[in-house]
Amino acid sequence: MIDSLSSGGTALIRQRFEVPFEFPVVFTNDVFALDSSALIDVLTEREPRRRHRAVVVVDGGLETACPDLRKRIVAWFAHHSARVELLGEPVRVPGGEAAKNDPAVVDRLHALFHAHHMDRQSFVIIVGGGGVLDAVGYAAATTHRGLRTVRLPTTVLAQNDSGVGVKNGINAFAAKNFLGTFVPPFAVVNDTAFLSFLPRREKLAGLAEAIKVSLVRDEAFFAWLESEAAALAACEPAVQAAMIRRCGELHLRHIATSGDPFELGSARPLDFGHWAAHKLESLTAHELRHGEAVALGVALDTRYSVEAGLLDAAEAERVYQLIAAIGLPRWHKALERHRPDGAHEILGGLADFREHLGGALTVTLLRGIGDGVEVHEMDEAKIRAALIWMRARSQQPLLP
Repeated sequence: MIDSLSSGGTALIRQRFEVPFEFPVVFTNDVFALDSSALIDVLTEREPRRRHRAVVVVDGGLETACPDLRKRIVAWFAHHSARVELLGEPVRVPGGEAAKNDPAVVDRLHALFHAHHMDRQSFVIIVGGGGVLDAVGYAAATTHRGLRTVRLPTTVLAQNDSGVGVKNGINAFAAKNFLGTFVPPFAVVNDTAFLSFLPRREKLAGLAEAIKVSLVRDEAFFAWLESEAAALAACEPAVQAAMIRRCGELHLRHIATSGDPFELGSARPLDFGHWAAHKLESLTAHELRHGEAVALGVALDTRYSVEAGLLDAAEAERVYQLIAAIGLPRWHKALERHRPDGAHEILGGLADFREHLGGALTVTLLRGIGDGVEVHEMDEAKIRAALIWMRARSQQPLLP
């Protein structure tokens, strides 16, 4: 729709239009089994009579853990060669934050896409954790203004959170996700078989995002996490799969109904606990996994909600107990680091977050479990009080 207005020699045309986005999120097991149709179905759904072209990019960490992955991918494409063409061998990129920290990764991918004469109907199939999905997605989004991407998240964290979202990005100028895009994927395929290759630490780290989304969106889901804490800590596959699916549903619902899927405003409810988490990742040189840092950030902002008079202390204790029961960290020495002026270094995360939001701070806190509330200021004294509580609490025995 176009509105036209003319007054006093000044003309204004206000352009408005809507672009619908839709993409499938498929839950399956063993996507590269020759008889699995999950991937071929999403590749050909819109244009079933066309032979599609695809590049596959694989997380180096996953390939090391699963040495026959490349062979299985090539065999799968050979089996489906009448409907899809694999352009060269699967390409390996570094796993984790290394993929996002090295600009040569994106440069190499751009060169690869150019060499294969990829166009906007070509597919980039990304098999890996959140860092690889981010970096390869960014490279694809900035080629021909957007190649089609199909994400195959391979970690708990990516399957239940970032992999089903609409963000891509890389780190630059010592800032996390400084360069990035909002481009929805063509499809997401969550394959539970990949999770078997993860070390236990990685499986547990992904649970932090489940706790986070339950706290700001779904009290019943939080209660379910409490009831299944022992099974989740033991990484029981069926319970893990149920958790991932519910997280995906909540994340997708937020994107569809928040009114701000590309985050043009300042509200970031699904970034609960993340102002501290991102800073902790930096302070520990990523020794802390993202999910582990989120667990600490969630604990901090939950206790801060008590200090600010928003949340009952008993509710905060439930959150702390769940974090502990699942096996996520409750304290890290990086939280004790101080600047020369005596301030906690973690407080720098607020400045970083404020800058990321365009100068206007918006942080989600808790009024109750499943009930997030936005605030626009954080009191440093109350943050310090929350840190003191966390430090003391981490040295006390857990409740029976």
